[in-house]
This record gives sequence, structure tokens and C-alpha cells, in this order.
Amino acid sequence: MELKPVNPWKWQDAFGFSQAVEFSGHSRVLTCAGQTSVNADGEPLHKGDMAAQLGQALDNVEAVLKQAGMTLANVVHLNLYTTDIDACLQHYAVVAERLGKANCRPAITLLQVARLFEPTLMIEMEATAVA
Repeated sequence: MELKPVNPWKWQDAFGFSQAVEFSGHSRVLTCAGQTSVNADGEPLHKGDMAAQLGQALDNVEAVLKQAGMTLANVVHLNLYTTDIDACLQHYAVVAERLGKANCRPAITLLQVARLFEPTLMIEMEATAVA
């Protein structure tokens, strides 16, 4: 599989993402439902702690990827939905560092929403991965 970042500008490099990712030579595509800061029983974790919720949501994305035989390196697109965009941006390094360690620079969309399915949750991540 070949991944080719498409970046007509450089500003996104500071945030660890690509404007687009062209992929070819793949045989599987995984679309991951929104992952949040919940435990294995679906109970919310880390109330009021954006950094911890970002980390847990990413842990849960990785758990889904692992079950499918993939890693963060396979992710080509992330959608992030947050109830507090300022707090999300303030703690975004949690995500950027982990993506960087995985050599992953997906296309990313960040949106603020009024609320998520559980009022104490502050972040939800959807991923698309290819292998």
C-alpha cells in the first residue's frame, strides 16, 4: 500500500496532519465508528479532563484498529467532534504526538458540536484506515 500526503501548504505540518491523503495498492478499508472516552463496558471516563479524554478516545480507536489487524499507521482520515474546540486545541498535542510516533499524517476534520451522546463526553473520533 502506498500513502501520499497532498499538502499545497505547510501550515498543517505544525498540527501533524495532511490536507488530503491519496492511497493506492490497498486491499482493505476500515471505517471506524466514533470512539469516545469510555471503558470496555461503555462507561464514560475522565469527566472534565480534555487531555485524558483525547488519549482515551485514541486508545479506543487503536483497540478497534488492532482488532482489524491494523495500527494508527493505517489511518488516512480522522473526524474529531468536540464540545469545546478551545480545550481540544489546547490539548491537541496528545493526539499529534501519538500520530507522529506512528508516522501517521491523516487528513483531519475538527468540528465543534453542541453535545455528544453522553453529556460528560467532550470528544469523539471517527477513523478511516486502509491496509
